[in-house]
Amino acid sequence: MNLRIAIAQLDFLVGDVGGNADRVLAAAVRARDELGAHAVVFPELALAGYPPDDLILRPDFLTAVETALKVLAERVRGIDVIVGFPERHDGLPFNSAAVLRDGGIHKVYRKQILPNYGVFDEKRHFLPGSAPCVFDLRGVPVGLTICEDVWFPGPVEQAAAAGARLVLNLNASPFHVGKSVEREHVVRERIAAARVPLVYTNLVGGQDELVFDGGSFVMDAAGGLVYRAPQFGETLDAVGFTVDEDGVNPLSARLVEPMGEVESVYAALVTGIRDYVGKNGFRGAVLGLSGGIDSALTLALAVDALGADRVEAVLMPSRYTADISIEDARQEAETLAVAWHLIPIEPVFRSFLDLLAGPFAGAPADVTEENIQARCRGVILMALSNKQGRILLTTGNKSEMSVGYATLYGDMAGGFAPLKDVSKLLVYRLAEYRNAVSAVIPPRVIERPPSAELRPDQKDEDSLPPYAVLDPILALYVEQDRSIAEIVAAGYPEDVVRRVVRLVDRNEYKRRQAPPGIKITRRAFGRERRYPITCGFEP
Repeated sequence: MNLRIAIAQLDFLVGDVGGNADRVLAAAVRARDELGAHAVVFPELALAGYPPDDLILRPDFLTAVETALKVLAERVRGIDVIVGFPERHDGLPFNSAAVLRDGGIHKVYRKQILPNYGVFDEKRHFLPGSAPCVFDLRGVPVGLTICEDVWFPGPVEQAAAAGARLVLNLNASPFHVGKSVEREHVVRERIAAARVPLVYTNLVGGQDELVFDGGSFVMDAAGGLVYRAPQFGETLDAVGFTVDEDGVNPLSARLVEPMGEVESVYAALVTGIRDYVGKNGFRGAVLGLSGGIDSALTLALAVDALGADRVEAVLMPSRYTADISIEDARQEAETLAVAWHLIPIEPVFRSFLDLLAGPFAGAPADVTEENIQARCRGVILMALSNKQGRILLTTGNKSEMSVGYATLYGDMAGGFAPLKDVSKLLVYRLAEYRNAVSAVIPPRVIERPPSAELRPDQKDEDSLPPYAVLDPILALYVEQDRSIAEIVAAGYPEDVVRRVVRLVDRNEYKRRQAPPGIKITRRAFGRERRYPITCGFEP
């Protein structure tokens, strides 16, 4: 006997219950009529979108999901639909998966292992299930699990012990560098214990800070990979299985190679920008283009995500801006065919200095005047954003945000921060990767020492350690929670480490006011790393 299961790797919108249900129905019809599938599997919490956060606490939201699920069940015929949804069972909330069959809800499984670390907060919203769910699909006992259930021993083995000869796993597994390898490794561990093939269906698309990369796959009972979907794209594929007395055996299907590290980060950033702008209804994006590496990369990402016609660049030179910065910024804008404006900030900067001449009398120029320049630019950019309905993309990177090398209400002003989790060294690698696809960033932008150009002959290294030293220290302290002693033991000068740690800790207040940005590392600022602003602890 043969069995065909479709894998619906789709991009759902959090809270759009009706729209999500329509997408499930359309994909189910296609899977049945075009792919000849007997069942179609969707990602975790597909009807709600993931993560729904405190929408789960709203009774009216759960009622909307219940209604949509019933309507969907009534409309689906001729194919089993396995779809994730937030369930209210006996008044209690669960992260569940339903098997819809011929007009009704045939089976329901409730997720057993609820993640409560990093970006996950599921114990705030759900209670854990405790029982396996095995249903009959054309004579094959099939077990259900949801996402975290495969990361730890228990639920998969439990399903196999209950008779499952095949396990389906519904996922909303966010991207970070190297995540696809981790997923396949843990699934092999579960398969080694349960000795059953497994279908892993993952979400794709951007949701606020998170990006889901897809990469759905199927493994046989020996842990061999027989199918892998592409990353960062919607797909609807069917995988065939042969069924005999020896077991359920998946047939070889397309096997897309996973992206390399830099390529995957670039794709994640493009996906995050595209979905944040599109799902929130902005007409496009606007950004300040300085002639530096960060804004050049952000412009390329925005164009790749939205198209040149939906992106606008603004050049805002000051008295300290080098001519080559203006030339390079203009070249970037013209190469990428975006609309751009040249708006010098000297008149408004001079007006602020004149306005403050009395209160500032006798005080030497310092970072205050530098910040005023950045805030002049922020006001201009926000005005254009408001007038045109385009979101303002900030261009700061993780290295700068870590140590507070950014101006509140200046270059931090904006609605979305694509590079917020991207270190400075990775910015350079991404720029080189993009230029290898097609040259859009002038070589000297990559080669010049970085500078904020807010005072004469300014360089980043006047204020910060070299990025080759700074970035590894930040990775150890911010992403791995290493102590000062441990970082020093790794080979970094103690005075530099202590200085960097002080800068990170004292600038939590800035990061708390920063716009959301795309998570690409194991630990990003925002919902994943939350430190007190007022704090007496000294590392």
